[in-house]
Amino acid sequence: MNEQFTKRVDTRKLCVLAMMCALAFLLAAYVRIPIVLFLRYDPKDVIIVIAGFLFGPLAAFFVTVVVSLMQMLTGVSRTGYFGLFMNIVSSAAFCCTAAIIYKKKRTFKGAFIGLVVAGIFATAVMMMWNYIVAPLFMEMPREDIVRLLIPAFLPFNLVSNGLNIVFTIVLYKRVGLILNAMRMMPRTEESGTSASYKGLVLSALFIIVTCVLWVLIIMGVI
Repeated sequence: MNEQFTKRVDTRKLCVLAMMCALAFLLAAYVRIPIVLFLRYDPKDVIIVIAGFLFGPLAAFFVTVVVSLMQMLTGVSRTGYFGLFMNIVSSAAFCCTAAIIYKKKRTFKGAFIGLVVAGIFATAVMMMWNYIVAPLFMEMPREDIVRLLIPAFLPFNLVSNGLNIVFTIVLYKRVGLILNAMRMMPRTEESGTSASYKGLVLSALFIIVTCVLWVLIIMGVI
């Protein structure tokens, strides 16, 4: 009996995550709003962070990777593996961070704090990774990228993450109500301790790698 219930719950969760992957991809493909210069905002992270709120940070990371791969394979993202990497970094930095914090405090206040912290963190992370990676796929000298960081990349990331925060707050509860009405919400969740611990480990490793690369660039090694 318990085994059948577990399988039913897992199937429901996979169905919901598959739906969210599809919706996030469609938003990335067809809703692209110009913000600064050549940079465009798409609201896929709103769907991904909602998946993280519903099912935990690992679910958010799963949707992030799947959607980023779909963007690359379908040509929505035209920068190949560089675009794949940057899409994963951008979405994971925002969505997984917010989901980890919300996992600790499942209230509106916890969601709001998680989103704001995630927005600040994701902006800082993308500033560093744009400095590191952008010269490679944009085929521009790093000096030119540095000139774009403050007037282009910074406002783009601030506006994008700000919109993600607003849209997530507006939509999150409504999405939960819809899934409940469709009986698509699982009755059990990931182990809070296990999921949060794994999420924190992944986040810590990511921060360490980012800092190491940043230091190597400053030292002129790469």
